[in-house]
Amino acid sequence: MKYYFAPMEGITGYIYRNAHRKYFDQVDIYVTPFIVPTQNRKFTSREKNDFLPEHNVGLHVIPQILTNKGEDFIWAANELKQFGYEEVNLNLGCPSPTVVTKGRGAGFLGEPELLELFFDQIFSALDMKISVKTRIGKDSPEEFGRLMEIYNKYPIEELIIHPRVQKDLYKNEPNWKVMKEAVSLSKNPLCYNGNLFSVEDYKEFTMVFPSIDSIMLGRGMVANPGLAGEMKNGKKMEKGQLIAFHDEILTGYEEIISGDRNVLFKMKELWAYMIQIFDGSEKHGKKIRKTQCLADYRSVVDSLFGELDLKESAGAFGGV
Repeated sequence: MKYYFAPMEGITGYIYRNAHRKYFDQVDIYVTPFIVPTQNRKFTSREKNDFLPEHNVGLHVIPQILTNKGEDFIWAANELKQFGYEEVNLNLGCPSPTVVTKGRGAGFLGEPELLELFFDQIFSALDMKISVKTRIGKDSPEEFGRLMEIYNKYPIEELIIHPRVQKDLYKNEPNWKVMKEAVSLSKNPLCYNGNLFSVEDYKEFTMVFPSIDSIMLGRGMVANPGLAGEMKNGKKMEKGQLIAFHDEILTGYEEIISGDRNVLFKMKELWAYMIQIFDGSEKHGKKIRKTQCLADYRSVVDSLFGELDLKESAGAFGGV
């Protein structure tokens, strides 16, 4: 089994990825949070810093591109190729309303004819690997048959399927019935993404889908950074690992972000997930959310690490 770390906007940037690789080295591929190419043909400084090779040494990173314009995708892919990347990923999965209303991400799935023209354009123009992260439709699972017809026409390096429709967001259960159809229909290699939060979830998935040899972990691995290792070899994350990992991220953010408030914003985003792997964490979680300066934050986090234990099954959380 190959383990991918899903892109999560605002969380899994290069500071996080490097710390994760240092303390939890079981992930095979990290996909970057999406890059949005614009008409002015320039990457933002944040986007560029995230994919610069010198910020990703020793990591297998695949940049993800979010657009519904073929020429913009082609430009971005060719630019990324100049930085040494041999593969790019197309985002057809983001369910955020601000993305979808622009016809991007999962919103693009509602325009299959335009999507097919887009694929014609990018696959004829580029000589690099293109993988696709997709949902199974915009409004209904019935849309997936048409989408699969399109995907099967092209040499997609890997089709990463999150089996929900856009309007599900992250609610409801992933649709394994449609995922089974994908296994039988797809001419391209498949990777699964969606609600694998624990070793128990993983075991159930591998029993139902024995032919799939790649999984992408997102929210579950942000909550439990050692999740891939636990799935791979049964080794549970130790609290000392998590402390060192946390401290590395905090130091990294302090070096590139000015002001306590901005650093705290990043760390609080992370704790929205990680707090769930501790027993009896509600009081400490509330204190973390209320901190206004880094000195107070450190004090609260030190208290949390000192007083609370990891849950027996670190993946058994509420499924954020």
